[in-house]
Amino acid sequence: MRYDWMDEYLLSKRSVTKDLQAEWNWTRYKIGDRMFAAILLDDDDKPVYINLKLDPAEGEFLRGQYEDVIPGYYSDKRCWNSVNPDGEVPDELLRGLLDKSYHLVLKGFPKKRQREILGLSVCGTDCSACYCKDLCEGCNAACGKVFHMAAGKACPIYACCAGKHRYATCAECPEVPCDLWRSERDPSYSDEQFEASINERVANLKDA
Repeated sequence: MRYDWMDEYLLSKRSVTKDLQAEWNWTRYKIGDRMFAAILLDDDDKPVYINLKLDPAEGEFLRGQYEDVIPGYYSDKRCWNSVNPDGEVPDELLRGLLDKSYHLVLKGFPKKRQREILGLSVCGTDCSACYCKDLCEGCNAACGKVFHMAAGKACPIYACCAGKHRYATCAECPEVPCDLWRSERDPSYSDEQFEASINERVANLKDA
């Protein structure tokens, strides 16, 4: 297979897991419990197709542009597409298509479940790495009513993102990081620590 970067690239994505569907001999890449890409293997374990999911209109367009993209093999041919693993689809294009498949499948989950799968709060905080994890059950579990807020009150960032705008995360907002982020500064942080925390959270959201 010419796309020898694919396995490492997909496993570098947040919360992606990999398994082998032995009955089909497919190496599957999943987000949550749902497949978003697969390498289909023959009886000699040689890749014969790369399957990925796209918006139907985009899939139809690409099939008209590249002979190495065909309707999904053993898949719903409306949404799934098969790419020749030794074909002429440019590497950068395939990376972009895999990204789209990842996000398309992720967005099929309810918004709260998306955050749980990613392990992120609405503002991109990695709850597993947060220094408050022993004090707080987490933004998602608490519906934003985290320990440092007044009783019964949700964090303003959560209220804006999940409540007002119905976003899964602030990544969907064109203004991120916004003034509200800066108004909710942890008072224990220095200026440098605060800017670093913003940059880290934005990076987490972009990677998701």
